[in-house]
Amino acid sequence: MYKYLLVVCLCMACVFTARAQQPDTTSAKLKTSKDSLVSTKKDTDVVRSFKSKKQKERAYHPDSTHSPHTAVIRSLIVPGLGQIYNHQWWKVPVIYTGIGLLGWAVVFNNTYYNEFLALSKYREHGVTPGPKDPYYNEYNLYINQPDQALYDATDAYRRNRDLSILGILAAWGINAVDAYIDAKFMHSYSVDNNLSMKIIPSLLNQPVYALNSSSSYVMGLKITFTLR
Repeated sequence: MYKYLLVVCLCMACVFTARAQQPDTTSAKLKTSKDSLVSTKKDTDVVRSFKSKKQKERAYHPDSTHSPHTAVIRSLIVPGLGQIYNHQWWKVPVIYTGIGLLGWAVVFNNTYYNEFLALSKYREHGVTPGPKDPYYNEYNLYINQPDQALYDATDAYRRNRDLSILGILAAWGINAVDAYIDAKFMHSYSVDNNLSMKIIPSLLNQPVYALNSSSSYVMGLKITFTLR
């Protein structure tokens, strides 16, 4: 009986000893997998650090619904309305400041033109205005001035008034042209990076007639623009 128990115990001890001597493949696999992940991550970081970033091309797509004709018509009707249509709000105060100053110049010069015109007519016809006359005080103020001085002042104020009126018309026209340019080139044309420029030095054949020579060469630059 004891012999059998001893044999069984020896067999069980041999089995446990054999299992203890088997390598732990699961732990080795986990360690290998972890090492491979760390190595792959390091390699990926190295690749990413040297990979150049792709620059995004800036492109502007035209607005097909934006009409330059509409911008011009609005600016001709009301100054600055075309600029508002083009979303150029900051130009509206500039336009009205210029037109306002020119309008003030028209009123100023026209007032003095009418005054000196009346005084010139008094001198021309030899008439002395009465106290109730609107230009009675001005007549007494310039009574010692020669007739030619009054005539010259009348012409000067008339010329300045007319120039101020032309300035208003010019400002109105410039306002319309500006609205057209903004609508045409900022909303109807595509502005992107598909543009290249090449500059090449060259020699230009320049004929020289004064020296009885056939030709001479001068330095020049050839500039080529390429639209793609």
